[in-house]
Amino acid sequence: MEIFKELNSRGHEQIAFFNDPYSGLKGIVAIHNTTLGPALGGCRMWNYKSEKEAIIDVLRLSKGMTYKASIAGLNLGGGKAVIIGDPKKDKTEKLFRSFGRFVEGLGGRYITAEDVGTNIHDMENVKIETSYVTGIAKSLGGSGDPSPVTAFGVYMGIKASVKEKLNKNSLNNLKISVQGLGHVGTHLVNLLNNDGAEIYVTDIDKKRVDQIVEKYNCKYIDPDEILFQDVDIYAPCALGATVNENTIPKLNCKIIAGGANNVLQQTNRDSELLIKRDILYAPDYVINAGGLINVANELEGYDKEKAFNQAEKIYDTLMGIFKRSKKDSISTTEAAALQAEDRIKKISTLKSFYLPYKKTFKIRND
Repeated sequence: MEIFKELNSRGHEQIAFFNDPYSGLKGIVAIHNTTLGPALGGCRMWNYKSEKEAIIDVLRLSKGMTYKASIAGLNLGGGKAVIIGDPKKDKTEKLFRSFGRFVEGLGGRYITAEDVGTNIHDMENVKIETSYVTGIAKSLGGSGDPSPVTAFGVYMGIKASVKEKLNKNSLNNLKISVQGLGHVGTHLVNLLNNDGAEIYVTDIDKKRVDQIVEKYNCKYIDPDEILFQDVDIYAPCALGATVNENTIPKLNCKIIAGGANNVLQQTNRDSELLIKRDILYAPDYVINAGGLINVANELEGYDKEKAFNQAEKIYDTLMGIFKRSKKDSISTTEAAALQAEDRIKKISTLKSFYLPYKKTFKIRND
């Protein structure tokens, strides 16, 4: 694997490898772009099959964070960290404190947070060694669980999609299938129910399904069938890549808008297939940006109302993307990428002249 060739092809600024044999830490941080501000992205712990697989994953994820932060209007760049190891067996206080010391050594170019395989407790150990961490417990000045803000952003994105596709301002009596009843999915069901939607749900945790069905009078659909349910909106809130060349021909929805990451298995190919099926797709990193918005707010002192107000703007952001998509006859994914890149290019020109260093930070440019 040619590392510098990979960095150049993906537009990355930096990749850092962390090795601590005393704690067992094998970590990688990728910083994609810091034009808008320090790179923020979660730390994923996964038992990768190879070092190459870990490198490709951290490069892919960090680039996605650049686009997510830009399009959310945050003054943050894109970064990501991965720790190679089994999150069920290899976690120790020493390992995460060691990771924190390496993050501190990057001098603020990268700010970490929880991700797949890590949690708030892990970030508390990281915080012992560095201040460049967010997504921590309320007792330590953080915001705690970000899923309410994430779900609210998804809800606003669904409303924008409905306005665009169906020209309706309400979700009343619309059929919506929610795949996945984790924290985000559960909060989303509550919001959809309050808006009068007819909700279909599924999850691999049958006990969780039974609780939600009873509480919100939803209809349970088998996990293998939820994707093909005859509904107005399919809201994936679990695994990625559910929308692909094999499933698209079988879809029975008008809109795809949910909280999952990497919903499309192959972005360019699947976007075009959805256009041919006349199915509107709300790009995942736009509609699920509420989680990033929430943890980003911790950097200036958490304000819950402010976080929700920023997540509400996902509605306007998506309406702008839909407008550009129609105007330029391009997919919504391409329109979203161009919008993110446009902001980065515009802000980059501000750095064409020197300003004396001033320690200030504002996460959003409103």
